[in-house]
Amino acid sequence: MSNDDAAVFAGLHHIKIPVSDLVRSRAWYEQVLGYHVQFEFPDAEDGVVRGVAGEVPGLGEVGLALRENPEAARGLAGYDAFAFAIKDKAAAEAWVAKLDRLGVEHSPVIEASIGWIVRCFDPDGIEIRMYSWERLPEDHVGEPGYARPEVEVRAVG
Repeated sequence: MSNDDAAVFAGLHHIKIPVSDLVRSRAWYEQVLGYHVQFEFPDAEDGVVRGVAGEVPGLGEVGLALRENPEAARGLAGYDAFAFAIKDKAAAEAWVAKLDRLGVEHSPVIEASIGWIVRCFDPDGIEIRMYSWERLPEDHVGEPGYARPEVEVRAVG
C-alpha cells in the first residue's frame, strides 16, 4: 500500500465554534442542541476555562467544541460554515416546533436546492443550519437563486 492509499479521511473529527462569551454560548448549545460537555480547557496562564468540548446527540463520534474568541465569533456572525444533517421534512418541522418552544428565533422550513432547511442563530449570530438528507420531490438545482450544476471553468489564453 502506498502512502497515498493510506492518506484518506476516516470522517469528521469535530466542529469548533468561536464564541464571545463561553458561559452564555455553552448554555445556549446545551438547551438548543442537547450539547453535553465532556472536557474543559483552562488557559495555561490564568486557569480560566476558555474552551469546552463534548458531544451532541445524533452526531455520532463527531465532537463539538466551543472556544472563547470574540474576534473570530464576530467574523462569523451571519455565516453558515457548516450544516447539521437531519433526516427529512418531518425532522425540519420538529426543529421548528422545538425552537418555538424554546423561544429561539428561526426560519420557517425552507425548500433549499435539494432538501429542507431550518436556520437559527447562536448568541453570537453564527448561523446554525439543519439540512435534510431527504431530497425534495423536485429539486431547485439550476433555478434562479439556487445552486446550479458545476460549469467547467477553462483558462483563457
